[in-house]
Amino acid sequence: MLLCFCSCKEENKEWAELLDKDLSDWNTYLSYKFPKGSNGKIPLDSTGQKTPPIGYNKNTNTVFSIVEDKKELVLRISGEIYGCIFTKEEFENYHLKLKVKWGDKTWHPRKNNLMDSGLLYHSIGEVGNDYWHSWMLSQEFQIIENNTGDYWSIAKAGIDIRAELPENSKRAVANHKAPFLKIGNGGDYYGFCERSINNESPLNDWTTLELICFQNKSLHIVNGKVVMVLKNSRYLKDNQILPLTKGKIQLQSEGAEVFFKDIKIKKLHRLPKSYEIYYQ
Repeated sequence: MLLCFCSCKEENKEWAELLDKDLSDWNTYLSYKFPKGSNGKIPLDSTGQKTPPIGYNKNTNTVFSIVEDKKELVLRISGEIYGCIFTKEEFENYHLKLKVKWGDKTWHPRKNNLMDSGLLYHSIGEVGNDYWHSWMLSQEFQIIENNTGDYWSIAKAGIDIRAELPENSKRAVANHKAPFLKIGNGGDYYGFCERSINNESPLNDWTTLELICFQNKSLHIVNGKVVMVLKNSRYLKDNQILPLTKGKIQLQSEGAEVFFKDIKIKKLHRLPKSYEIYYQ
């Protein structure tokens, strides 16, 4: 019993908490409060000129805040203005865990759509390089009602995913037994792949997400079940395909109120044995 207790205690020490009351491990960025019907274009002012983004560490309308739930610290992202909260530190070869739950507020241009956010990893460069001018170049572990675990290529990223193309469709669907398809930049397919299975908790409950990244591989895990297997993470720069294996972590503000808690990370020195089978 003593050995077991000591072992568990040592294991817990490996995890670093990424959430405190001051958000001291994070920076923020806000772009625009997009209007109804927006398609990602930069809003124009009264003279027809493009409006500048709100920018870094300007928490307009308190989009990002810490609240308490049963004495636990919880990050609230209102979603009212597009943008992100992102780690000050870059990470490589790690296991990330967090819990997520939806609020009840939605905003244009997603007012009548599914509630949406995202966990973006291997994030590099300046914020605003993507289609919506709100995020860094990165790989996305999508967080969205009924489809959490999907993949999106953000800006000029690309990756290979074990997936198949359903008949008469060009949109890939993850399948652990399928060969790897090249998705996004440096690939043959559109920069999106649907997760293999819906394993989310009911709407008002917390869903546990895990992201495992080791070398050029990553795994999207929802409530303990692997829903996507990825490798050969890369991005396009100056017409060259380069490896993308480290970067900052972003959490999106994307038109819906969302809560995060228990955000923690630990360093990996190898891919855990229980997940090696997905790459064989």
